[in-house]
Amino acid sequence: MKQKHQRIGKFMRLAQLATLALTLSFASVGAQARDLYRWVQYGPSGLEARVVTDDPACPTANVDGQETRMVERSAPGKDYPVRGCALTLPKSVKLVTIEGVPMPLPKPRADRILIMGDTGCRLKGVDRAQACNDISEWPFRLGAAMSADFKPDLVVHVGDMHYRETPCPQNNLGCAGSPYGDTWQVWKEDFFDPAEALLNAAPWVMVRGNHEECGRGGIGWARTLDPYVYDIKSGRDGCLGPQQPYRVDLGGLTMVVMDVSTADEQRLNEQQAAFFHPQFESAKNIQGPVWFAFHRPIWAVEYIVNGVPGGDNKTLAAAAKSVLSPNVQAILSGHHHVFEVVKYENDLPLQVISGHGGNELSMDVPDPVGQLVNGEKIVAGLARPGIFGFAMIERDASDLSATTWRLTGYDRRGQSIGTCKLAGRNLTCP
Repeated sequence: MKQKHQRIGKFMRLAQLATLALTLSFASVGAQARDLYRWVQYGPSGLEARVVTDDPACPTANVDGQETRMVERSAPGKDYPVRGCALTLPKSVKLVTIEGVPMPLPKPRADRILIMGDTGCRLKGVDRAQACNDISEWPFRLGAAMSADFKPDLVVHVGDMHYRETPCPQNNLGCAGSPYGDTWQVWKEDFFDPAEALLNAAPWVMVRGNHEECGRGGIGWARTLDPYVYDIKSGRDGCLGPQQPYRVDLGGLTMVVMDVSTADEQRLNEQQAAFFHPQFESAKNIQGPVWFAFHRPIWAVEYIVNGVPGGDNKTLAAAAKSVLSPNVQAILSGHHHVFEVVKYENDLPLQVISGHGGNELSMDVPDPVGQLVNGEKIVAGLARPGIFGFAMIERDASDLSATTWRLTGYDRRGQSIGTCKLAGRNLTCP
């Protein structure tokens, strides 16, 4: 009970600070403020320090006492008056500072993995205008600050950071003054400003969502968060389609990060399935347990239409079903705006969904247990619709095989909304 009161008190303080920060941000509109955001993320080349800045040059980093100038990844350009900077870090790194600020570095073993997704504020036409100016209606800033206080070893954002696609409707005070489109100002308001505390809390895995496709927020994604090399002369102003997956060693557990942002859901796209098939199959060559992290879930339920569950992905199902080796124990996704975890009757990886980070929520999610989703029956699990928040997976310290974990969904106040035990492909939700 004492811990509960402490957390509620902490929530109230964070809410007051977040509201103050939002007020100050409106008061400073038009003022010339410096943009500088720094974080650490994984990618195909390993661990990188990243910076986005409006300074005339990339900053200097101090890596274990050695001064090193960060490399310019992306130069300022149309709608992006900032430069992206990067520096590959050695595996043996002990201390990294940027402008004197220590950067969060990975532990040998990630025991506390925070999952958050679908965090941006939706502006899409007159009928889908979220109240971006109201922290109770768009609480990503609060959820990011609260989850940073949980001191994760790793943050996995499962995609969809950019949501402000069209202007705020006239006379709508809930989103009045909001920028829109694939611009730096939108990326700053939708992601970098509200996520700043969490960016400084732990290393990140950035998963690309469908809102980061090249025709939506993909140019900003490519310039700032994309784990792959940026080249403005490639693709659409540097934005590329899905690339090959990369692996992250979490200490006895391997995370395989895939880009399924464009994977067709309602119909089988055979060309895409042929592209994803060997990516799923590659897990059989990895020693030890494997988790996949990608945006769109494969066999999950988000709604019921005429008695038929919807929310699956037919392209990914065709690509993955016959080749998911037994060492693949779980899939981490977003896309559905809900906290959900499910186990299947057939021998498939558990599906974890943490898409309740800030965007308008999925409200009509049924109890998943007993549902038949594209031929796969769900036999255990839970869903918690209508609640903003995040999720945490914590390793069982006594299990050196990295197969037993506790998954907890949280609301934006840091209060538990559901807990399950993950043991390989087995799931128990009391």
